[in-house]
Amino acid sequence: METSLVSKFLKVYTFYLLMVVQLVFCIVTYDKKAIIINGQRRILLSGSIHYPRSTPEMWEDLINKAKDANLDVIETYVFWNVHEPSPGNYNFDGRYDLVRFIKTVQKAGLYAHLRIGPYVCAEWNFGGFPVWLKYVPGISFRTDNEPFKILIMSCSIDISIVFVVKAAMQKFTNKIVEMMKSENLFESQGGPIILSQIENEYQPEREALGAAGEAYVQWAAQMAVGLNTGVPWVMCKEDDAPDPIINTCNGFYCDEFSPNKPYKPTMWTEAWTGWFAEFGGTIPMRPVQDLAFAVARFIQKGGSFVNYYMFHGGTNFGRTAGGPFITTSYDYDAPIDEYGLIREPKYSHLKEFHRVIKLCESALLSSDPTVVSLGNYQQAHVFSSGKGNCAAFLSNYDSNTAARVVFNNKHFNLPPWSISILPDCSHVAFNTAKLSNLRHLFLDKVGARTSQVRMTPTVSQLHSWGAYSEDVFSLVDSSTFEAVGLLEQINITRDNSDYLWYITSVDISPSESFLRGGQKPTLNVYSSGHAVHVFVNGKLSGSSYGTRKDTKFTFTGPVDLQAGTNRIELLSIAVGLPNIGLHYEEWNTGILGPVVLQGLNQGHKDLSSLKWTYRVGLKGETMNLISQHGASSIEWIGGAVATQGQQPLKWYKAYFDAPEGNDPVALDMRSMGKGQVWINGQSIGRYWTASANGKCDDFHYAGTYRQTKCQLGCGQPTQKWYHVPRSWLKPTQNLLVLFEEIGGDVSRILLVKRTTS
Repeated sequence: METSLVSKFLKVYTFYLLMVVQLVFCIVTYDKKAIIINGQRRILLSGSIHYPRSTPEMWEDLINKAKDANLDVIETYVFWNVHEPSPGNYNFDGRYDLVRFIKTVQKAGLYAHLRIGPYVCAEWNFGGFPVWLKYVPGISFRTDNEPFKILIMSCSIDISIVFVVKAAMQKFTNKIVEMMKSENLFESQGGPIILSQIENEYQPEREALGAAGEAYVQWAAQMAVGLNTGVPWVMCKEDDAPDPIINTCNGFYCDEFSPNKPYKPTMWTEAWTGWFAEFGGTIPMRPVQDLAFAVARFIQKGGSFVNYYMFHGGTNFGRTAGGPFITTSYDYDAPIDEYGLIREPKYSHLKEFHRVIKLCESALLSSDPTVVSLGNYQQAHVFSSGKGNCAAFLSNYDSNTAARVVFNNKHFNLPPWSISILPDCSHVAFNTAKLSNLRHLFLDKVGARTSQVRMTPTVSQLHSWGAYSEDVFSLVDSSTFEAVGLLEQINITRDNSDYLWYITSVDISPSESFLRGGQKPTLNVYSSGHAVHVFVNGKLSGSSYGTRKDTKFTFTGPVDLQAGTNRIELLSIAVGLPNIGLHYEEWNTGILGPVVLQGLNQGHKDLSSLKWTYRVGLKGETMNLISQHGASSIEWIGGAVATQGQQPLKWYKAYFDAPEGNDPVALDMRSMGKGQVWINGQSIGRYWTASANGKCDDFHYAGTYRQTKCQLGCGQPTQKWYHVPRSWLKPTQNLLVLFEEIGGDVSRILLVKRTTS
């Protein structure tokens, strides 16, 4: 009798213990319908928020706004280059505190999708790879290449080298996984991470590389699965993702996508909410009606995981923007704007859409759709489990004409390019094209409910201006070196600065005819990118720039030369390193020539093979003028003289008090040219007032969307305002330092606050 009681007690205790363990340590699997969390299929709605593109002080508010929009998951890349700026030296502080970010997601009660990569693309400098990786001997990125997989690095400063045979990519991936495990952040440990991603959009590379690409995909998959995270792994835009890894879709539309095996769920890892901007380009906008239509199309075809890329885009602080030529703003027309404010009508329309999708969850996950034709361009997708669950999606693919259809003996009006959702197969709860659901929002001039954004000058004034000029005449010093011929820029700078000086001299005979009233000689400078300012004898002769699509360009312009020795000083500028393309680590930046002087008595003179002097960076960078200590170490030109004139290569400093209130703050830089700006020693990024070229006349939501549709800002600077995080400010005496490359009017720079109504 006692034995029987003990046995029953042990069974009950064991069962109770197992239930507790299951509640604490959840199991994440999948089947053909969905991701399964602790035995339950889920429709998962997700949003991308990249932790380095905002500040830790913003994270909780951003994540809670995503939660209020009825999202389930926060998705982020992991950015290798900010975490390991040099081999073996790691940084997880401040904006790079990945653990804190994931714990903030957990605190909000949301799941996380950790896209480790470690290649990320993301319009991020060098695609997230650290630049030092480029200089591992014999390396070739993202292929079946031993130096890429086997990291050989020097562990001492003398000639002796310790060879550490460690897979470079695996080492970093393992570093992140172990960090997450040590904090119990995977769902299998009771944490929020339900998915991880290895590699990123690899299919174009795999197809180009052939057998080496195939081998690399297999290796990457095996490596990731072997880390035993307890959650599924995905590969986006990689149709040949090996089992058990799930292949997923990225794009503006993914309703034609299906996974590579019938037992995998249909997942959309990047539903693009807008598009990125580039200096000199327009601002792409994506109408929310089309975005909701695209997602509804995906779900009615059986999709069960959708991630909005981006839900909050944020800011490319410092020199983190890639491209090249990607703007400092990474707003992306996301539902939460760059500053952390809600963008209407996008946010509320999607919030209501998500609420209605959740009403359909049971029917969506317990049955496959029955497709019924309702007209030439109209269909019904009906989900019915036979257990009382029924949901219907009534679609109209006609981009020009509304349709009146009959479904279940009822009439329904469908606007062009829209889907009506019926969670009970009887009543319309949501239509993707109808913004009239958002009754609490204001009407704009064309009837769409939207919020109005204002950038209003604050009462805080920039004062105590000082100026300091880069002395072009004293560039050659102990920090320079000489070489015959022209050298590639990043090989010299290692991306420690955007700037590299190329300096040489040319002798001009007194007999040259241009010295006696003839036409000035012309200098041709052929550059691989991205920009150049040409100085002759210390004076600016002109500037030229490439573009994101074609970084190569030629400067051609007249130059003032004198009899005797003349100095040619070329300031080559990088505007972010490439983040996409086959073997982009091999692409060149800087002035590789030829550099030719034309219009001489002898015809032309090729300067390319002369002896050139090289200087990395600016003197102001070397003196650390961006810091309070550095700014105090030199004599600045003060008073009214400091803000007069618009000279190139000039540093400016000023002070200001933090604007009152809690509204987001920005700098209005429309009076300036091109350069970089810092607040209290922290870089808010590159600025450039290049005017936008594009076609700004097609704003209709209906019809297939591409990033060239619905453009804004033609003829205006691509980016006018630059985000200054509130958490970077002190109550008083905030130090602003900027470096202006070509000339601007600092007296017209304004501190503005961003508000919506």
